Parts: sequence; structure tokens; C-alpha cells
Amino acid sequence: MAGLLERIRRANRPPWHALGVDEARRAYEAAAEVLEPPRPKLPRVEDFTLPAADGTPLAARLYAPHAADDPLPALLYLHGGGFVIGSLATHDALCRQLARRSGGAVVALDYRLAPEHRFPTAVDDAWAALQWLVVHATSLGLDAARIAVGGDSAGGTLAAVAAILARDHALPLALQLLITPGTAPAPDTPSHKLFGHGFLLDAATIEWFFDRYASRHERHDWRFAPLLADDLEGVAPACVILAECDPLVDEGLAYADRLRAAGVPVALDLVRGVTHDFIKMGRVLKEADAAQQFAADALREAWKGMP
Repeated sequence: MAGLLERIRRANRPPWHALGVDEARRAYEAAAEVLEPPRPKLPRVEDFTLPAADGTPLAARLYAPHAADDPLPALLYLHGGGFVIGSLATHDALCRQLARRSGGAVVALDYRLAPEHRFPTAVDDAWAALQWLVVHATSLGLDAARIAVGGDSAGGTLAAVAAILARDHALPLALQLLITPGTAPAPDTPSHKLFGHGFLLDAATIEWFFDRYASRHERHDWRFAPLLADDLEGVAPACVILAECDPLVDEGLAYADRLRAAGVPVALDLVRGVTHDFIKMGRVLKEADAAQQFAADALREAWKGMP
């Protein structure tokens, strides 16, 4: 990991916060899968659209690891990128891996991004997609009784929020998969100070993302910071994957602790010696491969346990 950080530093790429939004999106898309193994081929990869709550069509992509006579369980996956960058393309390889390893389908959502669509649009899109997926699962060859939600970074935040909303609306989920999620209203934990410079996700970039997504007062809404939710009892079981050298690690641990305190089963993988976004670096980090398998095993077990 240290060698990789040094190579990134020598490449002298401008940080996200030094770029315009469109330029940052193009740069992220161009670099997103450089450190990942080749995309595994799957027998079924289909693009489609589903409606947002306001009727806006949202792009989505279905990944199925094999042809199945019976409906497949499914994971709704929400990509990372600070609510500002990221797309179906940037997380295509990861979604393929999760489908291949878990034996279930993955439905990736291209939720709307800030600053064009500020908070809570991404939350609303994620929740609308989850509800739509449950209602229309059969038409996609999926099992509505075995649905999970997950994501990485900002997508992990959205997945945690969607799991709370699902609890509130009596929509049963098999699992919430939270990969290096943001959960707190402000970047003020010790890990933000310790890992805020030189560990891939810098403090200035976090603030750049936050400023484009939500105003200061909106950051105390639990839908921005699920750590502030009043009650987590009864939400879906969680698989939480964290990176030790990540500014977000403290708030990820705090959220896992709150889930456990509320009686929610939590499988926690704190991966030592790696940074934010490590799970998308399988070409150079064996830890990425292991974390992807940890997530897939958690999904498989959760789907198996659904009635």
C-alpha cells in the first residue's frame, strides 16, 4: 500500500478538489479500474432504467453470474464518489466480482449526482430504486424476498440510510453491505486528523465533496449522517468493511458499534494497512480480493437465511 501511494504521488495527478466537477468525473472514470483485475465475463449484463420518485429515469445495470431456473437473490449497489463523481462505469468491475463471488445478482444504480442534484436527491433515488426493485424483481428474474442493499464510500452512506428507511417502511432486507462508509456529520474524528493527508482520500477532497452535496445545516440530518439516526433497532444485518488507514474508519467503527448496541448482527472486517478505496485495487492488493470475498460470503449467508 505504501508503495502504491508513492507511485500515485510520483504520478502527480491533480487532486479532485483542484478540478472542476466535469473534469473530476472524467478523470475518475478514466482511472477507476486501472488497479483492478480484468473484468470477469458474466452471462447476463443488462442496462435498463428505473424511475426516480419524481419520475426521472435513472440508469441501472443488472449483473447475473449464471442462468437460473429459480429467481436470483439480488444486491442493489450504490457506487462511491463523494456524491459528486462515480458512475456505472467506475464500479463495473467491482459489481461483476460481487455477482460472480456471491452467486446472486447485482443491480447497480446511477443515482443523480451533486452539485446538479444536491442533498437529499441521492438518498431519494436510492430509496426509490430499492422500492422499485422489490416490486419489479420478478420481471428481472430476481427474488423479491431476498434483496440486499450495499455500496462503498458515499454509496455505503446511502446504503445505510436505505436500510433505515426499509426498516421504517416494513420492507425486509437480507443485508446491508457497508464498505468504507461515511456516517458522521463532520470530518472531526481522530482518524480524519491522522489519515487526512497523504492516504489517498484527503481532507480537502472530503470538504470539496461535502460542499457540493449538502449545506452545513443539512449535514446534521441523519440521511446525510446515519450515525445521528435516533434508533437503529430492527435494521437489516450488516456487513461492514473498513480500511485501517482511512479518514472514515473511526465513523465506520462507531456506526458498527451503534448497530451492535441496537441488537443488529454485524460482521466487521477491519482491513489493516490499507486506505480508502482499497477494495477496487485487486490488481496490486491481495487484501482487495479477500475483502470482496468477505462481502460475497456475507451476502450468500444472508440470502440463505431468508425465509
